[in-house]
Amino acid sequence: MQIPSKYNANKVETKWYDYWMKHNYFHSTPDEREPYTIVIPPPNVTGVLHMGHMLNNTIQDVLIRRARLQGKNACWVPGTDHASIATEAKVVAKLKEQGIDKNDLSRDEFLKHAWDWTHEYGGVILEQLKKLGCSCDWERTKFTMDDDMSEAVIKVFVDLYNKGLIYRGYRMVNWDPEAKTTLSDEEVEYIDKQGKLYHINYKIEGSEEVLTIATTRPETILGDTAICINPTDERHFNLKGKKAIVPICNRVIPIIEDEYVDVEFGTGCLKVTPAHDENDKVLGDKHQLEVIDIFNEDATLNSYGLHYEGKDRFEVRKAIVKELEELGLISKIEDHNNRVGISERTKAIIEPRLSDQWFLKMEDLVKPAIKAVLGEDNDIQLFPKKFENTYRHWMENIRDWNISRQLLWGQQIPAYYYGDGKEDFVVAESIDEAVKLAQEKTSNSELKASDLKQETDALDTWFSSWLWPMSVFDGIRNPENDDIKYYYPTNDLVTGPDILFFWVARMIIAGYEYKDAKPFKNVYLTGLVRDKQRRKMSKSLGNSPDALKLIEEYGAGGVRVGLLLSAAAGNDLLFDEALCQQGKGLGNKIWSAFYLTTLWEVSETIKQPQSSKIALEWYEAKFQKALVEIEDHFSKYRLSDAIMAIYKLIYDDFCGWLLEIVKPAYQQPIDATTYNGVIKLLEDNLKILHPFMPFITEEIWQLIAERTPEEALIVAKWPELRSASEDLIAEFDFAADVISGIRTIRKEKNIAFKDAIAFSVINNENVANTFDKVIKKLGNLEGIAYVSEAIDGALTYRVKSNEYFIPMAGAIDVEAEIKKLTEELNYTEGFLKSVQKKLSNERFVNNAPEQVVASEKKKESDALAKIETLKASLASLG
Repeated sequence: MQIPSKYNANKVETKWYDYWMKHNYFHSTPDEREPYTIVIPPPNVTGVLHMGHMLNNTIQDVLIRRARLQGKNACWVPGTDHASIATEAKVVAKLKEQGIDKNDLSRDEFLKHAWDWTHEYGGVILEQLKKLGCSCDWERTKFTMDDDMSEAVIKVFVDLYNKGLIYRGYRMVNWDPEAKTTLSDEEVEYIDKQGKLYHINYKIEGSEEVLTIATTRPETILGDTAICINPTDERHFNLKGKKAIVPICNRVIPIIEDEYVDVEFGTGCLKVTPAHDENDKVLGDKHQLEVIDIFNEDATLNSYGLHYEGKDRFEVRKAIVKELEELGLISKIEDHNNRVGISERTKAIIEPRLSDQWFLKMEDLVKPAIKAVLGEDNDIQLFPKKFENTYRHWMENIRDWNISRQLLWGQQIPAYYYGDGKEDFVVAESIDEAVKLAQEKTSNSELKASDLKQETDALDTWFSSWLWPMSVFDGIRNPENDDIKYYYPTNDLVTGPDILFFWVARMIIAGYEYKDAKPFKNVYLTGLVRDKQRRKMSKSLGNSPDALKLIEEYGAGGVRVGLLLSAAAGNDLLFDEALCQQGKGLGNKIWSAFYLTTLWEVSETIKQPQSSKIALEWYEAKFQKALVEIEDHFSKYRLSDAIMAIYKLIYDDFCGWLLEIVKPAYQQPIDATTYNGVIKLLEDNLKILHPFMPFITEEIWQLIAERTPEEALIVAKWPELRSASEDLIAEFDFAADVISGIRTIRKEKNIAFKDAIAFSVINNENVANTFDKVIKKLGNLEGIAYVSEAIDGALTYRVKSNEYFIPMAGAIDVEAEIKKLTEELNYTEGFLKSVQKKLSNERFVNNAPEQVVASEKKKESDALAKIETLKASLASLG
């Protein structure tokens, strides 16, 4: 078989992925082996592969492939999330293009369109993950809207309701006017926005007096139902007991007193709009104020907006300011920096809104989850540990979870209304069960299913994904099935810190509530992928490369290594395409190394050279030392350090040194013992590189020898740890410095490598002669002579206190060399004097920073050593 001299990723990757799929290597079923389980953070069904997915899933694939090599029963469960808000928005947009208004459709009609859209576009990202090499158990693929997954969600809702933990409440909520749904507190991001502070005059009823309020939202004055002053504020004693007139709508409202008003802020007069501000609602309840909601669900003004009805809130803001100015009621306008809440999904500015919603009580549910991460037993570990403080802050200040959404796409809340009152409902897993409960509750046995109306709200998407580690194994519906008992708790969760609250903490809460056990042992929180300017990668900035094009250009292995080389745990990754080129370079290097071995003629009769024997022993020791380091990095989830250790081992030690030492002379065969040793070490290299670069390693592995499916690299055995000779490694490091010295002299003096040279050493360090044969071969030396004194007429260099001599007689122009060395000596001596002059200045030494003084002292010691070497070289030249 003709093996190409260059690796072609595009030809290789599809071939091996298809091979792995054909032989079912990714599929797992319970057996006697130790399980190793990862559940994928389910990407939105609307999603396509981006750099964050690339990083996250590369890390998961590295962990799962390594576990497979370690002989564990590796199970990586893939799937997608139905993403209520994002998906419904996509479907609504598509319907709009077709001239269809969502509001003209029944729930069932809309859901049919949503499912059609999901079947057409959903799951694209999972197919794209295959291009990256992700070895998920595709037979286990789940979708949060699958029938069994939805059943689990409904079962949990009913259970929590029956436990008294879910309740319906009329509360101030976060309203997304674009998605037209409520959001939980965690789904609101806060940004600083430059705005204005408007000072508006309100007339006092029955007088010519005015009071002035300051607001950033003048459009909301139409919903004002009181003005509040601090009872201790002497400036406003004249307002006590009076009433004010709201501009434009001319509604008469009371002036109330409450110490809540900060006398130091603004004018000391606070407009109270209970329908549109959480703090105002508290005041309104306390003082029994009228509640006037001026907004429609899309944040246009309703009939309370008078002549502004139907217009957008921000359009109204400009218009109402203009009207107030014309009425002479604006006293001043100031620039004002405001902290504004925006929807995490749509980026629309949030409106506080009073609404009936469903809530989950969190106060008691969180207690086991707090203990699991922050308790003494440390049942669940976060990597990096710094995120424990973030976790603690959120969990200890948790509020009840708003779990209802005004959407059609999602699990419909299983509450069934049998009357007009807010409390006239039952909660059940099915309509038949609901009918029975309603009959019991009303003592009316005539009630039928048609008499009940199901709650129109859907559940928050996170209410399904918080069950993910259990529901993917059917652990909610069938809590004693073989899968859940074998695979739960899972091992590692890899995700971004931005969903530590949304998802990670909630999965921990659910795990202890429904399995009385943690859902996973370790949480590895990756950083965000940023560009070289530290900007978060996003479509809007146009700074995110096309993930699939990167794979096409650099190969999946190159991209995977490129991402991981700069992805330290918990730290943001500054992505640079050059890193992918570096990853591709590693692949090319090991391919070239393998290709070189295919060019060798192997002889069974040649005796193994001593240089090859010791080189193989050294690399085995070096490999074992690196393996200990790599295992340590894996245990701490420092995957970037692990791949760097592998990179250096293969690039520098295997390709740079070992192959150079063992390769046979031009057109000469290599002995079989050395060849077999090299191939064995190459295979070990492939095993530790495979999790990071799966395709190229499998290709080389299969080209080395014919393998049965049971012998494929993907299911090979991870190298075993054995003791490594530190002495052998240290002796080689010393020898490498000696060889580098010889090569430097050859280069500087233009001595061709084909010309053998004499070599002598004064062995002041008492270095063993273990690697003399290697030094002789790589330096092309006539031999190595151990001497007790300097050799005349030889160039000299040092490694520690050892002195090495290469006679130059006849090899160089001695006079020219003496001139060159003398000039270099004079320059170095002059440099030394300037440094010593600086160091002899007490003022400099006492006042300069410590590191500056240390730097000057190093310059002095380096110059002294160089002068000594130059003088020795000059002396040897006579």
